[in-house]
Amino acid sequence: MPPVPGETRSGPGRLLVGVYGVLALAATARAGYQLATHGSEAPLAYALSLFAGVVYVVATVALWRGGAWRPVAWAACSVELVGVLAVGTASLVDPDAFPDATVWSGFGQGYGYVPLVLPFVGLWWLWHTRPAPVARDTQEDA
Repeated sequence: MPPVPGETRSGPGRLLVGVYGVLALAATARAGYQLATHGSEAPLAYALSLFAGVVYVVATVALWRGGAWRPVAWAACSVELVGVLAVGTASLVDPDAFPDATVWSGFGQGYGYVPLVLPFVGLWWLWHTRPAPVARDTQEDA
């Protein structure tokens, strides 16, 4: 059954929301624990992981809500994509800046590269489920 236009949590969207939710929980819990127990060892890495977790929380909620939340989902998935590409590249170019792994370092290697694939899937799903454009009446009254 094809997805309902504009509905992001139907069909395969449920799985997508579930994966985002699991990653949101994993990233925020891990980063919170790391910051609380040994935050001074790699503050940049742990702060970036916490930021990633917050982005995943926002994406999860926005994809679940759909409708008016679609622009928020677009923004969250876009920030996620830029983040994983930027941090992934930076962590390979300057590994000393990342003494401990982040969710996005190594392009999400520690999470099975799910952080690299997920924003592409999320953006594709938002595009695939976009509402049909509203037809405008172009005839003038005579």
